[in-house]
Amino acid sequence: MPDLGLRITLRIEMRLVQLQGPGGRCVAVVEEPKLRLLERCASIYELASECLTEGTGAIEKHKSTELLDYDAVYTGRSEWRLLPSADLPAEPARCLVSGTGLTHKASAKNRDAMHAAAQAVTDSTRMYQSGVEGGKPGRGETGTAPEWFYKGCGTVLRGHNEPLIVPEFADDGGEEPEVAGVYLIDPEGNPRRIGFTVGNEFSDHVLERKNYLYLAASKLRTCAIGPELVIGESFDMVRGGVSVQRAGRTLWSRAIQTGESTMCHSLANIEHHHFKFEFHRRPGDLHIHFFGADAFSFGDGVHLEDGDVMEVRFDGFGRPLRNPLERIPVSTKPVTVTSL
Repeated sequence: MPDLGLRITLRIEMRLVQLQGPGGRCVAVVEEPKLRLLERCASIYELASECLTEGTGAIEKHKSTELLDYDAVYTGRSEWRLLPSADLPAEPARCLVSGTGLTHKASAKNRDAMHAAAQAVTDSTRMYQSGVEGGKPGRGETGTAPEWFYKGCGTVLRGHNEPLIVPEFADDGGEEPEVAGVYLIDPEGNPRRIGFTVGNEFSDHVLERKNYLYLAASKLRTCAIGPELVIGESFDMVRGGVSVQRAGRTLWSRAIQTGESTMCHSLANIEHHHFKFEFHRRPGDLHIHFFGADAFSFGDGVHLEDGDVMEVRFDGFGRPLRNPLERIPVSTKPVTVTSL
């Protein structure tokens, strides 16, 4: 496997959040049950860029004495609100949001069930099995390429408590509870992993079920990450849970797990096959990459309704990520294109 210079930029254990408040954007360090604001630091992207040249001491020098009540911010009772745990606010088009699918046995079974009527042995099964057989290569070797999909640029990202949208043209919308990696491409074109974050990749499973060739289109939806970006956490075995609440009651819930020991691809193999493309190593770009889901409610026959709240949590990755589902009213008016 070629050396792409991939390594963790910040070699410390820390959890960070991005906030929007009275004075604009800010980054804070999680010190439960408080948030410690960082001075002169508007984004994690900005902070990570500074750490490339100054090391982790850059974080310490920004720490202020100002503390916020995390509970009030988390529940929406504060003048401060949580933003996505990573973004590129000045140039969202230079933030690539993508993912790797069929990394977990449960996701392969759910996908297989969608397409089994059309094929005796589905392409999803074949793809998952190729990962089982070659997704964890030895050191210095290149393994089997995983499934890869595009979600959008930075404008598709949503934060904790923000709605995930089922657009007027969509058939459905459903949660996909995952962990995502956050990466910065350094000035030499080397991908640098900043950390990990809880994510809800959110997809249109009804559209995908119609025909697996609609998979690409089913992924072009808003998604959420956060509320915290975790620096230095292990990604070997990560246990958690996912649930859907409707009208204040739990409609559906499942225990979930992720991490290298539960996946058919190693983290290094996933990262290699994402960053092997030269245009994925453009200096200054930010990448958010989802690593796949272990379970989701659609696989158990649940269809979400307007106002349902999706919650995703993973042990060691901070507070749960919660997002309501919002359906945009149906419109029959087509998008039209005019000549210049």
